[in-house]
Amino acid sequence: MVGLDFSPSALREARALAERVGADITFLAGDAYDAVQMLGAHRFDLVYTGLGALCWLPSIRRWAEEVAGLLRPGGRLFPREGHPVLWSMSDPRPDGLLVMEYPYFETGGVVFYEERSYAGTGTVRAPQLVSFNHGLGEIFTALRDAGLTTTSLEEHREVPWNPLGDAMVPSPDLPGEYVLASNRDRMPLTYTLQATAKRPDRI
Repeated sequence: MVGLDFSPSALREARALAERVGADITFLAGDAYDAVQMLGAHRFDLVYTGLGALCWLPSIRRWAEEVAGLLRPGGRLFPREGHPVLWSMSDPRPDGLLVMEYPYFETGGVVFYEERSYAGTGTVRAPQLVSFNHGLGEIFTALRDAGLTTTSLEEHREVPWNPLGDAMVPSPDLPGEYVLASNRDRMPLTYTLQATAKRPDRI
């Protein structure tokens, strides 16, 4: 198993966790767009990307091409990600309304300023960041054009952190997850999908 991340501090925490649980994992620091070059082509049976990964990537097509390049024939992609509807929502508002403020579709990115680390501890030296959203259609099309076949998509009412303040409460059904405090069917918060790399044609 191999883990790739651009953040040295995140990798330090990941290595420490792997050591505590006795997991044999190699962690590398690098850019997701260099994954095939760093890790090797058609090497993996499974590629997993976790929550909050895609919002750092300007081009969903480049990501899809890297994923396709990593997978062996018949290999599988499995991400769990924040839903593009969630990424387009306004920060918590004093009136409690849920308002779509930011782009749903892929753009040149939205600039934010965050003094504190998203990991929840400490401050950051460079508070300016750029976030990129990618609509579900853009993601599906990018995967298809990279040669992957999407086999399932599930949209979820839950998310494992509270992005919307008082509009959310801990999930009564899933420990560690949050749901909308009222009428939780109004919007998706995360999604999971699965896609497979094509197998060579059999004669």
